[in-house]
Amino acid sequence: MTAGSAEADPAVVDLCEVTDERLAELSGLAARGGELFAVNDSDNGRLAIQVMDRECAITRTITTSINPFDVEDLALAADGTLWAADTGDNGKTRETVALHAVSPNGSARLYRLTYPDGKHDAEALLLDGSGIPHIVTKETIGSALVYRPASALTEDAPTPLEQVARVSIAGTDTPGGPLANRVVSRLVTGGAMSADGRVAALRTYTDAYLFPVPDGDLAKALEGDPVRVALPDEPQGEALAFDGDGGLLSASEFGDAGASSTVRVVAGATALAVPPTPTTTEAPAQVDTSAAPPPATGGDEPPWLVIGGGAVVLVLIGAVVRQSRRRA
Repeated sequence: MTAGSAEADPAVVDLCEVTDERLAELSGLAARGGELFAVNDSDNGRLAIQVMDRECAITRTITTSINPFDVEDLALAADGTLWAADTGDNGKTRETVALHAVSPNGSARLYRLTYPDGKHDAEALLLDGSGIPHIVTKETIGSALVYRPASALTEDAPTPLEQVARVSIAGTDTPGGPLANRVVSRLVTGGAMSADGRVAALRTYTDAYLFPVPDGDLAKALEGDPVRVALPDEPQGEALAFDGDGGLLSASEFGDAGASSTVRVVAGATALAVPPTPTTTEAPAQVDTSAAPPPATGGDEPPWLVIGGGAVVLVLIGAVVRQSRRRA
């Protein structure tokens, strides 16, 4: 199903400005109470989660002994564990991707994962209401794919993933991103879940999409119709989080020429994601069809949208995919 069939136009308000170089490549964001948790997409040999106040000042750092490959997103579990999505793979070279479950004291558990259908670059992580991680890929052509572990996570061996959904996001005219092109407006760069697990959000470089999850089935919800919220003028927007009041927080990397970025908030965003109206189960009225003509055959069918892939791939490879900052 193509995302963005409904739109909302709420105020997007600046919350605070990030100026600390430790978050120049801010890629993942989570929130609880008055604290923001942020992770940088860079290689300094360790996974460090920066804790900020609501004025974007770093108050402390949760340091781990892990040397990740490419952390792209951050999610906060109900028990306070921070899940870092080490799932970036711009060059499609990784045999496994990983999730790091980081405790507030810096201890961490490493879970390696394997895709069932080849390599993928992914920048979005969602934890459903039961705490099950869902990884959403960043596909340059076609739908974003949603994967979750096919069995319980274990540190002993890689856990296979299974594909459970796909999300097709149409390009928009919202300004922003690393290139002024509608293509960049459909690449999934981050995700978030509300504290009660009833609203999921995915973002691109330019927009956020809110999916109601009324029954806890995240995979089903991600194939439904979301509400689109424009997040204009972020140079490289990749971070997304819900705060405890239902506000949606977004943030960007500094960008190639920037010296800071801004954390912004859409107040009351969870209320925008309205669950679909339940269908009725009443039996249809009986109609006498004895004298009715036979139904017509044929007719117009809704056409499938066909995209010319070659030109899109060239644009993406040359201009959208960031220069590699990956690890050895």
